[in-house]
Amino acid sequence: MSKNECRIPKESSDYQQMSSFVLDKIGSIIGDAIQSGDNEIFIRTNLKRGLPLENISKVAGPFVEAWALEKFEAIADNTGNKYGLIHVEAGKRLDPSDIILQFKKKNPKAEYISANIDVKATAEDIKSAGKSPNITSYERIRNEYLDDPDYIFVVLSLKHKVYSEKGDEVGITYGIMEVTAYSAYDLKYVGEKDLNYNPALGTEQLQIRDIHYVEVTKRTTWEFLKMLDKKYIKSRGETSWKKMARKNEWIKD
Repeated sequence: MSKNECRIPKESSDYQQMSSFVLDKIGSIIGDAIQSGDNEIFIRTNLKRGLPLENISKVAGPFVEAWALEKFEAIADNTGNKYGLIHVEAGKRLDPSDIILQFKKKNPKAEYISANIDVKATAEDIKSAGKSPNITSYERIRNEYLDDPDYIFVVLSLKHKVYSEKGDEVGITYGIMEVTAYSAYDLKYVGEKDLNYNPALGTEQLQIRDIHYVEVTKRTTWEFLKMLDKKYIKSRGETSWKKMARKNEWIKD
């Protein structure tokens, strides 16, 4: 497909600065929560054996996501907080992201920056758990970037460990899920070798090959979309791509 046939998004000249600002603030928020000890989730259960730790990674995602949402909300409720976070919103069911954040960048223009956060939980004590997470569908994310060339999509990886303690009540065990570390990536800057296209899943998901080891490559929105298109075409063929492109008006008639 020639360049002249495609709709080409043009991002703002300061996109890299906006992306770096968002990643820095998110990292500071999560890092400060971990350092201060505000990083535990308590789960009360009457199971005699406590939480099934060997399978806890299967249910950890919603707990960790809720923890992150509450941390962001608590900060946004504090007007004038040091992070510049002014609004937090949980993503809707079919949204590509789990959380939407809005920051106010303190400069003469009082710039407002929105970021879409996809929270991924990875187990510290289960080596392969959460290692290669699904991100979102190729078609959906391509539309987002084409509609808004300055779209910021952050993959927030939260590493956790879980342990159990017997409670004072007879037969009650407390599971404690502790967030221990984090990584945050701008999806648009994830290295080409680190981003996979998986056609086997019903919604044709993009996946990060190994969430613990991600290289960063600075690129424009158009360069990012071309990379995604190349991965799709390699897997499904150009005829399939053109059909999807016409449906979504990615190409000019």
